[in-house]
Amino acid sequence: MTTKNAVSSNRKTGAGGWGLGAGVPESKAPRFLSVNNGSAIIQYGQGIGALSSTSPQSPAPRHRFKKGFTLLEMLAVIVLLGIVGVIVARSVSGRVDTGKWDAGKIGVTKLDQDVQAYALDNGSPPKSLDDLITKPLNAPSWNGPYAKPADLTDPFGHPYGYLYPGKHGQYDIIFYGRDGKPGGEGIDRDYGNWQ
Repeated sequence: MTTKNAVSSNRKTGAGGWGLGAGVPESKAPRFLSVNNGSAIIQYGQGIGALSSTSPQSPAPRHRFKKGFTLLEMLAVIVLLGIVGVIVARSVSGRVDTGKWDAGKIGVTKLDQDVQAYALDNGSPPKSLDDLITKPLNAPSWNGPYAKPADLTDPFGHPYGYLYPGKHGQYDIIFYGRDGKPGGEGIDRDYGNWQ
């Protein structure tokens, strides 16, 4: 294939087309096939080659709109994400509070066991829950501490209630719920060791 030689040996004619250079037989003259994006494709003998046309290439088409998001589209997405976030946060916070209430019930059970251990060692329940942590003067067989300071606070950050003597038994341990006050409904309701 001698396409390179044919291309380099060709010279431009005055008519604006391509002519043959010296030494190229007429039977092997380049034959025009097509024009593609300003380039002429020719065939010479058995090979195919490309020649640039004399016309300048047309400039690339300009896009009218740039790709990207507008400020309005961005604000719409931010507002939608905010709405979804609020819905998820409310759903999750409700479950977290329910979990804290359940943990408060477990705390009552643990404190009940700690008070019973104190009563076994000293013959009677403590006068206050603080006696589970520090030795009172009237407890000669105190073998504590029976609880940690964190055990005396419920998951909502309120202290557990304690009555000795109790209204429902020998002593009462009360978890007041999320609001930390007697009474209430839902996760604000109270729970005692007698329940």
